[in-house]
Amino acid sequence: MNKYIFHKLAIGIVIFAACGVLQAQVLSSEQIDALVERSMKAFDVPGIAVGVIKDGKIVHSKGYGVRSLNTKQPMDENTLFGIASNSKAFTTAALGMLVDEGKIKWDDKVRDYIPEFKLYSPYVTEDFTIRDLLTHRSGLGLGAGDLMFFPDGSDFTLKDVIHNLRYLKQVSSFRTKYDYDNNLYIVAGEVIARVSGKSWPEFIEERFMQPLGMTKTAATFNRLKDKSNVIDGHASVNGKVQVIDRSKLEIAAAAGGINSNVTDLFKWVGTLLAKGKYGEGGSKRLISEATLKELWTPQTIIRVGDPGPYNTHFAAYGLGFGLTDVSGRLQVRHTGGLEGMVTEITMIPELNLGIIVLTNQQEGGAFISISNQIKDGYLGRSGTDWVSMLSERRKKSLADAKATTDAIWAKIDEAQKAASNVDAAPFVGNYSDAWLGPVSISMKDGKPWFQSKRSPRLSGEMFPYKGNTFVVKWTDRSMDADAFVNFTLNEEGKPSGFTMRAISPLTDFSYDFHDLEFHRAK
Repeated sequence: MNKYIFHKLAIGIVIFAACGVLQAQVLSSEQIDALVERSMKAFDVPGIAVGVIKDGKIVHSKGYGVRSLNTKQPMDENTLFGIASNSKAFTTAALGMLVDEGKIKWDDKVRDYIPEFKLYSPYVTEDFTIRDLLTHRSGLGLGAGDLMFFPDGSDFTLKDVIHNLRYLKQVSSFRTKYDYDNNLYIVAGEVIARVSGKSWPEFIEERFMQPLGMTKTAATFNRLKDKSNVIDGHASVNGKVQVIDRSKLEIAAAAGGINSNVTDLFKWVGTLLAKGKYGEGGSKRLISEATLKELWTPQTIIRVGDPGPYNTHFAAYGLGFGLTDVSGRLQVRHTGGLEGMVTEITMIPELNLGIIVLTNQQEGGAFISISNQIKDGYLGRSGTDWVSMLSERRKKSLADAKATTDAIWAKIDEAQKAASNVDAAPFVGNYSDAWLGPVSISMKDGKPWFQSKRSPRLSGEMFPYKGNTFVVKWTDRSMDADAFVNFTLNEEGKPSGFTMRAISPLTDFSYDFHDLEFHRAK
């Protein structure tokens, strides 16, 4: 949910051509310190926490920078972050527990547990399984329906999300294509609730956090018992990084709600690397080895381009984990992103290695540069200077996006000068989309204004662009998501509805404006 992370609440498989060779070595703690400081400066990130666990032992655990630019309080290994889509692995593991207990099967039909579950296609609805909820192969488009919970602050309920899925049209055939999805993980959380009799947060905390001793962790931000050491989220607003509103992600908790720190996540990652065992000498078991194997088995194929520096030949999504080969070894990985924060957990089971990177700014290059540089040392490869390479790529991406948006705003300025008397009155009215609900187009201080009723932060001035197209400039400038509003006309030449599309190529995919189809209220 940011402008540079490559798949925010997604697996984040990114392959680059090598450049800027460094000598291969396992980084010492002092070298990791220097690496993180470089990355923070290169990507303008106020605070980062990094953890490395190898052969069951913690070899690095530290916080850097500050929790918040407002308070200037220092970061440490106990500072709490929203881990976003790294929560998905807890949801799949929870379902695995229910499989172990014989209460469900991976290929049970979703409607057996949630009878009201319904997608756009009747066939897909009837054949949809629990496994399908977790593997991003539903046929829905990338991030479809995310505007029901993103940006944070909407009034949609779990019941609303389940009901509204029926209005989202498929963009590909069922089980044929990978398109990252969050809403179906929300449904997966509800399967857990209906089978177990406990809410998703209760189940996750009782069955994972408590036995593993993750004492500071909670299933959602609002459930944290101690908020004295939490980050603020940050984003670039008008060219300057600053604190933005807290993202709590209550409704989508099963897709990305957990808040945790490096210290507690060591216990989770260590258990996974120990094949589901924990406790003194691995005397206890959290999930079965068979279930863990299923979580780490390819389910949906992801296209791979050039093999890149890790000689990568395959990529796939398992159950809550991204899977790929790096230098001949399996990598199990996921990224996560909320407004103002992005995270990554990387594991190489054959090396018994886990790397955790948590950041309080929405720049994906920061965590990738750190985790890849650390990983390179353990793989024994002559590594790329990831900070230099990714920061250069970031500069180019930002420059290209700025050129695109600047050109559009230049045309808007020209349009305003050439037609200062554009009559916006015909476009004023109430409109509604099947799943996002009502939006009003009104006049505010003599200017056309967009306002969503159910997602109040989708509010801003509208500017005439070309013909029947306007551009909405969101009042909240932390949302890098200004969008075209393209009105359709009826046979009498009057506006009858509109569609939308983000302007910037870096707009986060959860702003899925392209999935909306508004019709004018009668």
